[in-house]
Amino acid sequence: MPLTINCDMGESFGLYSFGDDSACMPFVTHANIACGFHASDPKTMWQTVKQAAEAGIGIGAHPGLPDREGFGRRVMKMSREDVAAMVHYQCGALNAFLMAEGVKMSHIKPHGALFGMAQNETHVAEAIADVAVSMELPVIGYSNCEMSRVFTDRGVPFACEFYADLDYDDEGRQIISMAHEAVDKTLVADKVEKALKRGKATSVNGVEVDVVADTICVHSDTPGALDVAKAVHAALKDRLSSSLV
Repeated sequence: MPLTINCDMGESFGLYSFGDDSACMPFVTHANIACGFHASDPKTMWQTVKQAAEAGIGIGAHPGLPDREGFGRRVMKMSREDVAAMVHYQCGALNAFLMAEGVKMSHIKPHGALFGMAQNETHVAEAIADVAVSMELPVIGYSNCEMSRVFTDRGVPFACEFYADLDYDDEGRQIISMAHEAVDKTLVADKVEKALKRGKATSVNGVEVDVVADTICVHSDTPGALDVAKAVHAALKDRLSSSLV
């Protein structure tokens, strides 16, 4: 399997600035650009697309729930049709800017609570698959959950994500917090190598849990994100691919 590093980007909007996207770009292979619902705005989306295109990295849509106050990290109840329409809409908005720059969308990665909902709720995973099939795009997803089951059943190409800068619970799921805490950059590389070599991570309670690491995620809004991205890139640079799947 290809090995990649992806980063959530373009999450600033208006007067509010989050993350140093341009500085992180040399140390990732794929950018997941927010599409205006949980964060971002048209100007930010276009600017981030331009920066990512200049950096020569893959550009994917990062659709989220319509919840700016909660930064898309609060669960909502939505039907399959609502989720599919919402994700289509956001991907289409980002695609307009990609077309303006003459580049193609490389993937879809749901954001925050939407990602967590797709792990647990079949109809949400099906809705994301509906969009992926329609747009003929792979998805950044997760292992051993509804996402992986639905995507496999429907033939949707996907890469399973491992989080360099998030904690895990005792079920092997990422813990989605409202604000990301700083992580020790000296421990990041060891955490990633453990996931790659052994398929294991240590939960917040010290439990060894199973994980799959096809693509390593770093978040641009994590304090010290640039140092984290550099540490992951340095550990993996000889193994990285430009192809997500």
